[in-house]
Amino acid sequence: MSSSGAAPGRGDKDGKPPMRDALVAAAFRLFLERGYEQTTVDDIVALAGVGRRSFFRYFPSKEDVVFPDHERCLADMTAFLAAGSTDTDPVRGVCDAARLVLLMYAENPTFSVQRYRLTKQVPGLRQYELSVVWRYERALAGYLRARYAGLRDGILRADVIAAAVVAAHNNALRSWLRSDGKEDAEAAVDHALGHVRASFGAEPAPAVSGGAGDVVVIVSRRGAPLWRVVQELEAALGRG
Repeated sequence: MSSSGAAPGRGDKDGKPPMRDALVAAAFRLFLERGYEQTTVDDIVALAGVGRRSFFRYFPSKEDVVFPDHERCLADMTAFLAAGSTDTDPVRGVCDAARLVLLMYAENPTFSVQRYRLTKQVPGLRQYELSVVWRYERALAGYLRARYAGLRDGILRADVIAAAVVAAHNNALRSWLRSDGKEDAEAAVDHALGHVRASFGAEPAPAVSGGAGDVVVIVSRRGAPLWRVVQELEAALGRG
């Protein structure tokens, strides 16, 4: 769950790919021909026909050219979550957000499969990818923490669900990539995320322990004074 599958090849009105896409295309051509470690930034810009400054305008490092769209992908996912209704089940919301990421990989199976194979061969790229995965997980957890604010173990629940969503997404992604992008990516992610929704889909309610073995749930109007909430609690516990 890192970068999107978007790849070079989106040409402008003259039929030429934008400079950013040209750099990605040149980089992957050289990675496949020479190997990642043997390819330098100078090699990439020479093939693309641009200068070093142009490369670093788009990519801070050689690693970033392997994952060209993860910043946009992360921003899109975060915006998707922010735009969601507060009536939506939080677990469904993060599952739908994760589904967007896999479908973006599926936009260009050839590029995504090439990157998967390259990442498996280069330990440094694998570490880079893990750092990107962590950022996605933190974004999901942040959304869930806000939705579960005030609930008992709300932070714990948010972090566990975010980790489960990422694990399910990555399971579906790896399965699809191992098929060389030939399997149904949408079906794979639906199946994997279905396990998450089945396990965590019911939103918990605020609860107050009323004694050994007792759980009392209080429903009160927003803005009710604290004394009213306490009064209702005492009544429910038989202490009023």
